[in-house]
Amino acid sequence: MTLFGQTFDTQQVFALVLLCASLIYWVFVMRGERSYHRWFKRWEADRKARREAERRAEGGGGSGGPWG
Repeated sequence: MTLFGQTFDTQQVFALVLLCASLIYWVFVMRGERSYHRWFKRWEADRKARREAERRAEGGGGSGGPWG
C-alpha cells in the first residue's frame, strides 16, 4: 500500500487500521458517556422538581426542614 509516497508493509497497515478502529471506538464511548451525563442531569432536575412540588402540596413551603 502506498500513501503520500510512503510504502507501508502489512504490519504498518494493520497498525493503521487498529489505530483508526480504536479512534472510532473512543468516539462512540465518549458520545455514550455524554449522552448518559445529559440524561442524569435531566433526571436529577426532574427529581428535584417533583420533590419540591410534593413539599408545596403538603404545605411545607419553607426550606428549613421538618421544624419550619
